[in-house]
Amino acid sequence: SGFNSIGHMDTMLRKRYHIGHYKEGEEFIQNVFQVLFLLFSGKEKYNLSVCWLQYEISKVIHCLQTKRKKKLKVQGKKSKKLAKNLLKAPDNRNHLSLWKLYAYLEWLLGNFDDARKVFDTALSTAGTGGVKNPQLCSLSLLYAQLEVELLESLEGAVMSRAVHILTKLAENGPYVPYSGQVVSVNILKARKTYDHEVQDYLNKISAANQDQVCDSNQLVNLVGCYALFQYLTVGIDAAVLIYARASEKLEVPEPKKCDNTGENLDVPNFLTALEDLSVLHTNLLRFHMKISVYPLNPLREVLTAALKRHPRNQALWRSYIHVQRKSHSASKARRFFDGVTRSTHSLEPWLFAIRAEQMRKTLIETVQRADVGEVHATIPETGLTNRIIALFEHAVQSENGTHCPLLWRMYLHFLV
Repeated sequence: SGFNSIGHMDTMLRKRYHIGHYKEGEEFIQNVFQVLFLLFSGKEKYNLSVCWLQYEISKVIHCLQTKRKKKLKVQGKKSKKLAKNLLKAPDNRNHLSLWKLYAYLEWLLGNFDDARKVFDTALSTAGTGGVKNPQLCSLSLLYAQLEVELLESLEGAVMSRAVHILTKLAENGPYVPYSGQVVSVNILKARKTYDHEVQDYLNKISAANQDQVCDSNQLVNLVGCYALFQYLTVGIDAAVLIYARASEKLEVPEPKKCDNTGENLDVPNFLTALEDLSVLHTNLLRFHMKISVYPLNPLREVLTAALKRHPRNQALWRSYIHVQRKSHSASKARRFFDGVTRSTHSLEPWLFAIRAEQMRKTLIETVQRADVGEVHATIPETGLTNRIIALFEHAVQSENGTHCPLLWRMYLHFLV
């Protein structure tokens, strides 16, 4: 990423605009996808289609983040056309993962009704299987998550479309589109089904029979569905309890560390599941704090515990920085960053520590200036500048940082 004219660098700025996808680089990437699509068949073509569609979605997200409406409109049309062409391929028509990505693309573009039609059609044609079907479980979880994000409060959430989706998943029967009502008896039955399925999965996790739990993704989707269901029908405390119970089962008391990454190598499937559950847990807490009054400390505790175990997870670091921005004191965050950088060889803690200080520096400079640009503080603030330079120096001296082009470019950009 960021090499020559291919790819992009999210952290760099060029005049008014973020550096995005160059024309030459984009043409090269599209040509590679098109050539490989003609050469591959079967499962290889399906995997390539998933990667291609994920790449298109990443460009749409980039347009949304940079708030470029004209670019988003053009990119949206191109991505939708490609998605439809990919789904027309005989090898791709019956894969729920592609339909899920297409529906997600429509949702990102703001076409909620069209996205719901795609979701409903995919769920209706997927047949039965319910929570035991991994793809159906994953599709339902994404659909429910997107619907929950539209809620402005939890009042009346028990009758929402998201509850209907999760209830139908637990019924193990054919899916019926939302009609505006959710029967209370069905909610109780669904809760019992989720509880039994999750408990069965967690009971398999033991030192004697770890091989029985081979699909960590299914465990994550199942726990995610149950936690979201409990959140909508009972409350945030019930959802947190589900995540805590699952994480406790997945945690290893004294994990072995890898010299290069600092990650747990004992049970990689469990580690991946624990990491994904931590992301779902923090995302739910952040959303709940957005629509309701809730203390910040539980989210901080979950993030710090998760980042100590998964120091390379960028989603968790972004959430941590977002949370710490609300704090007037930077000392606690700095101590945490220092502790993590000493305990792991991963480069991500250094990058996000630098990013956090840069955001704090920008905030202070904004406060010190009036609307017309007049500087109120006659003495410049140099402490943050020196700290950022020190972080860069320590980062580039590390084994991974020495060979990281992104880190060096960020350093040069900051100095210039």
